[in-house]
Amino acid sequence: MNEQNLTAQLKDIKPLLEIPDSSFYIYWGLIGTGVVLLLAILFFVAKKLWENRKVNKEKQYLAALKAIDWSDSKKAAYAATHYARLLATDDRRKELFAQLEPLLEKYKYKKVVDKVDQKTLNQFNLYVQVADESI
Repeated sequence: MNEQNLTAQLKDIKPLLEIPDSSFYIYWGLIGTGVVLLLAILFFVAKKLWENRKVNKEKQYLAALKAIDWSDSKKAAYAATHYARLLATDDRRKELFAQLEPLLEKYKYKKVVDKVDQKTLNQFNLYVQVADESI
């Protein structure tokens, strides 16, 4: 009887149910989200540092333009062309550089050059003024 009573009690016991476990997916989802957030933060920090570097370079180029000594026309024309080309990043400065460059060309590529004329200096000063306002 004991055995029959035991089997009767066992019939009431249900089989084990499978409990859905999504902790594996939650774990990798959280890791993936963390990696994406970390990459986004690194991207914005790097972008900000790059923008600051770019601004500093532009300020250095502008300072070099302002420091040009026009007593040596040939050397000054090369320096002005170099730094003005580096600063010509927006449409207005590109347009002014396109006007300035032919004026500077006559002071380059020759052994002996004349003193810089007033028209070239005026155009150069206009370019420096526009570059200074936009930086």
